[in-house]
Amino acid sequence: MIWFRIDNRLVHGQIIEAWLPHIRAKTLLVANDDLAADELRQEIMSLAVPSGISFLCCQVSEVASMLRNVRKNDPDQHVLILFSDCADAKAAHMAGLSFSLVNIGNLHYGPGKEQVCEHIALGAEDRSCLKYFKEHGVEIDFRCVPSATTKINL
Repeated sequence: MIWFRIDNRLVHGQIIEAWLPHIRAKTLLVANDDLAADELRQEIMSLAVPSGISFLCCQVSEVASMLRNVRKNDPDQHVLILFSDCADAKAAHMAGLSFSLVNIGNLHYGPGKEQVCEHIALGAEDRSCLKYFKEHGVEIDFRCVPSATTKINL
């Protein structure tokens, strides 16, 4: 299983305690340009990742090839791929990363954004991105944790 998630917090408790066990991931791959360029932040985030789980970071443009490399050695390996925002997930999809479902776990409120549920605030760019996903057959799953049943109508 490969699980794609948008969560501006990236590596945090819900990822470690809920999502990794839920999908039985052996690799946590973060696709974020800022994090890929910041070795100190990578090192700090890696401290939260349990032993036995590979932690990788890459540029958004490199995530498709990174995933291919991870699965080349073990085609059945379960992988959790994290993006910090909708724009990064869209850019990865446009660059050749194929996925049919994306989970949106958290998008912080900010200027020009509308709070659509407790954990998601959407701005014009986010809505445009979600429209792109719908037009390309990508199902959108709005859940903080696997057991949640949040339904959002956009």
